[in-house]
Order: sequence, then structure tokens, then C-alpha cells
Amino acid sequence: MIMAKFQIPGDPRKSDEIDARRAADNREPVPWRYLGMGVVVSIVGIVLAVALVNAFLTRPPLPVTAVAPTIIVLTAPPGIDPTATPALATPTAIPTFTPIPTPDVAEAPTEIMVGFYAQVANTDDFGVTVRGGPSTSNVPLVVADEGTVLLIIGGPEEAGGFLWWQVQLTDGTEGWAAGSFLIPAPAP
Repeated sequence: MIMAKFQIPGDPRKSDEIDARRAADNREPVPWRYLGMGVVVSIVGIVLAVALVNAFLTRPPLPVTAVAPTIIVLTAPPGIDPTATPALATPTAIPTFTPIPTPDVAEAPTEIMVGFYAQVANTDDFGVTVRGGPSTSNVPLVVADEGTVLLIIGGPEEAGGFLWWQVQLTDGTEGWAAGSFLIPAPAP
């Protein structure tokens, strides 16, 4: 049984003793044992590698036996007797498209029609209110002055005692105007 030996610690007031102890603790021992083992393992690995390479290089080559070449003769498959091509029916003609004639908007029609123009009239110089929908309860968008030419793009719809037409102003604004204040007009 080994007993621990009790040592009295040194006097901390003596700095020489403390500095000597710190210097001894900071030195790391050189690992000679591990360094020597690493060199031995490296040498053994090199010797084994050289022995393996020599074993593969000095091995005799595999024997080669002569094989007669195989000759493949290509022949055409048996032919099928040609038959006459059946006559196909003559295709029917495709109907041609007949375009719908474009209305002549240079002349005013006898009544207000979609695709033609109308002029604001009979408003006593107040103009007509162009609204967001076909009713007096819809939001007013703009007031078209008397004599303004509008393109009719939709309608008519009846609401609130008026016949309403969907119109487009020259600036691109679209809305609804009461037909009582519109008269047919030629294109501007």
C-alpha cells in the first residue's frame, strides 16, 4: 500500500520559489517515445507498399488462347409483295370566312346604335352626366358638354325612367349616359 506524502506548501511571499515552479510547469516534455513509434510505423508502411508493388509487377501475364473469328452473314428479310395504293376520297373544300362588313360611321344613322357615334344635345348647355352605371344613383364620372361627340359601346338599358347607353369619350373615359340627351352623329 502506497501512502501519500504530505508536503507543506511554500511561502507565497517568496517570489523565487513561485517563479521556479511556474517555469517548471510551462515546459512541455518532448514526446520521444511517440516520435520514435511514428518513424517505425512509417518505415514499415513504406516497406509493405514496395513489396506489394513488386508482387504485382513480377506476376506473369495471363495466358491468351486463340479464338477463331465468328463470321456473321447479313441477309435481307423476305420481301412482301407490293400492293396497289388505295385511292383516297377527294377532300371537301374548306368553307371560306366571309368578313362582317364594317359599318360606315362617317354618316349618322337614323337612331342611336352600338358602334356608331352620338352627340350630346337638348341639355340647355348644361351637358350630360356620364355615370359609372345605368342609373341616376350611380357615381357621376364626368360631365360631357353640349355638342360633345361620344362613341356608343353598349346598351341600351332602361332604369329610373331613362334609356341608358354605354359611351366612350375621346379621352378614353367609359360610362353611361341618358339617351334623352343624345342624338345620332357622324364620326368626328
